[in-house]
Order: sequence, then structure tokens, then C-alpha cells
Amino acid sequence: MTDSPQAASRLPIRLAVFDMAGTTIQDTGVVPLAFDAALASQGLSATAEELDAIRGAGKRDAIRQLVQARRGDVDLDRHAEAAYDAFRGELDRRFRAGGARPVAGAVEVFEWLRRRGVAIVLNTGFDRDTQALVLSAVGWDQGEGNGRRKGVADALVCGDDVAQGRPAPYMIFRAMERTGITSVAEVLNIGDTVLDIQSGRNAGCGVNVAVCSGAHSRDKLAREGGAHLIEDVSQLPALLDRLAGAAR
Repeated sequence: MTDSPQAASRLPIRLAVFDMAGTTIQDTGVVPLAFDAALASQGLSATAEELDAIRGAGKRDAIRQLVQARRGDVDLDRHAEAAYDAFRGELDRRFRAGGARPVAGAVEVFEWLRRRGVAIVLNTGFDRDTQALVLSAVGWDQGEGNGRRKGVADALVCGDDVAQGRPAPYMIFRAMERTGITSVAEVLNIGDTVLDIQSGRNAGCGVNVAVCSGAHSRDKLAREGGAHLIEDVSQLPALLDRLAGAAR
């Protein structure tokens, strides 16, 4: 990673909004297994293609949609909430058993950005309790108050914080509110799914990045378009240095 003051002053962003699972936290297959368990708790199932299509979405809404597609509106609230409880329980069990690990180089990238005055937000379609569980599992839970952190990130955003999750831009806007950033042109959005790309595009982010280390393949992400593709988050500094150099 380069570390010159000149490069620091030329970065085109002031806020980096990072997805968690598949982007900064290794995608070990826990989330699809939890979806399977959630649906099975209600005697339901989904295809791999259906689960792939909702990766990156708010988990409560995604489960409700899957349940509704199979049961209609009959007792929808009860079945959807029971399925979501099963989803959270399965995630809890698997994360506590070691199913969450940071992506190699993620913390170093956070530090690299901080040295350049860039604020860092971790966002996720998980609810706040599950987000806290994941952060604790990887040792990133150094404390929080009023949505702001003193640890690896300056603020946290989760699916519970907004009325509509990805591909809506609202989690990115909430990240801007919590860090005092007012221009979307100064925001970088980075994730591992098509919905992450769409969310960044809908928000009008100045830099939109997709990593190929998570839920969706390089081909799938490339077909969506609208984002710089990198293999994993460790390649972000090199990308930003190239963008800064091109802007001179």
C-alpha cells in the first residue's frame, strides 16, 4: 500500500461505506445456510437461484418475500416472523462456532483510509443484534454510542435503520448523516453483490466498487455494470491511487 501525503490529499472521497459479509467479513456460506434453516422452520424451501438473487438485501424483508411467495398472505406476519427468528438463531449458532472471519487485509485498508482522513462506515442487511454478533465474533466490537464507533469504523448502519434496504440508497444516506458527509460525490460504496452495486448507483456515489470475494461472481457483477471490479478489499488502495492519479 502506498502511503505518501501527496496521495492522501488527492483521494476523491471522504467517506467509505463497506458492506460486511463477503466484503470485509469472509463469506463462508453461513448466510445461505441460515436462509435454508429459516424457510425449513416453516416447511418451506428455496432454490439456489432464488437465494442468490436476494444476497445483499435486508434479511427481514428478503425472508418475508420468500415466505409470501410460497404461502401468500395467509398468516404471513406470523410465518415470516417465525422464519426470521429461525434465521437469526441459525446465524447466532454458526457465528459463535467460528463462522465469521475478517477478509485478509481489511483492517489494514481501514487504517490506510483513516490516515487519509476518510471516514469508514460498516453497513449490512443484518439487523443490529446480528451485526453486533458478527462484529464481536471478529473482534471489531470496541464500543459504540449514538450509532458511532471508536473501533475499526466511525459508524455502523444496519437494515433496522432504514425503511427500505438495498437496492434503495437509504443505508448509504444514513451513513452520510452519521459521519457528517453532505456530498454523494465524496462517497465510496463497496460490496460484493449486484444489490450493493445498485444501491451505490441509486445513491449517486462518486466511486462504486464491487469485490469478487463474496456472494456474486465476477461475471455476474460485470454484467450489472456501474462499478469498478477488484478481487478483494485489499486491492482498494491501489484502485483509489489510480483514480486519484487519473483525476490530476
